Amino acid sequence: MTAALLNSLVTRLSPPPIPAVQAWGKTYGGDHGPLIDLSQAVPGYPPHADMLQWLGEAASSLAYTNYGPIEGETPLRDAYAAHVSDLYGAKIGAGNIHITSGCNQAFICAAMAVAAAGDTVLMSDPFYFNHETTLAMLRIKTGFVACDAANGFVPTADAVERALTPGARALALVTPNNPTGAIYPPEQLKAIFDVCRAHGLWLILDETYRDFLPEGFGAPHGLLNEERWHDNLIQLYSFSKSFCIPGHRLGAVTAGEKVVEEIAKIMDNLQICAPRAAQGAVARALPALVEWRAANRHEIDVRADALREVMTDLDGWKLEAIGAYFAFVRHPFADRSSTEVAEQLAKRAGILAIPGEYFGPQHTRFLRFAFANADATTIRQLRERMVEFRL
Repeated sequence: MTAALLNSLVTRLSPPPIPAVQAWGKTYGGDHGPLIDLSQAVPGYPPHADMLQWLGEAASSLAYTNYGPIEGETPLRDAYAAHVSDLYGAKIGAGNIHITSGCNQAFICAAMAVAAAGDTVLMSDPFYFNHETTLAMLRIKTGFVACDAANGFVPTADAVERALTPGARALALVTPNNPTGAIYPPEQLKAIFDVCRAHGLWLILDETYRDFLPEGFGAPHGLLNEERWHDNLIQLYSFSKSFCIPGHRLGAVTAGEKVVEEIAKIMDNLQICAPRAAQGAVARALPALVEWRAANRHEIDVRADALREVMTDLDGWKLEAIGAYFAFVRHPFADRSSTEVAEQLAKRAGILAIPGEYFGPQHTRFLRFAFANADATTIRQLRERMVEFRL
């Protein structure tokens, strides 16, 4: 009798990192106060009461119990197209929008639409680990654009040029960045987009955290106003963070109509349609909760300022980059891996953070803090714990 085999493209991957890190915290004894969880990128405040009401109404409606349009509910596609048009000063229509079940699904749809097994997709280094594992499962090769602390972990057009290899089909970037928090300036994105156009690459731009750019930042970039932008740009987004509904799994793709058509073929096999009740609720929330979302943006700025305060002259710890939900922090233990530091920080100091090497093996001197999950008062408690922490 011969045992059946599992897919080696999946079995060779490490287990999901967030649960593994959170398991370390279960052995923390509480000596320094409650556990401070900075591991997962979730908003540390509840959804608006109207959002909960609209979700409840939609979930109990017969109108949403059957399959819906593969590309997404028309009211949400219309509302989101209007939102994107207003934010970027661009002309975006519902035909440019595809609704997905979260932004991770938006990414796998985009990757499958532009690359096949054996092709290459470039990513920033450090990279978002779910992007890297998604490509690995699809047998899509990965190449890396070097980003370093001296440049605030912002990729340059020259670095993209150096990373180009035969078979490269796309460049996937996240801004504001996960894991570093780095915010890519509009002019830098334009220069990188020009490189992609010159070499016939797609730029897959994940803007999950764009609602938490610093106040007064303005449009994240001007790429949607470029002539024939749809020939080289695919933009991704998540409704999870801005509306505090990660459990409802709702994301979006903004792209040319041809790309939307191809993604519909993929979605029909992945899920058929994104969750319908959540789409109905978000279609109402997009125009109605503008001021509430702006207040949350301010709250995240307050939390970022609290972390900057904590990290000032902190005994060998160094804040290398910060923005939106994340900070990339250099730890002071040169002879210890980031995994060992993060595990002991969780077990002995009650601070959950993600090891830097989870975002690329050479980033073992860093930890990722997802500070949006804690209020400013809680964040300020980090300083005493980190000052006292020793290995």
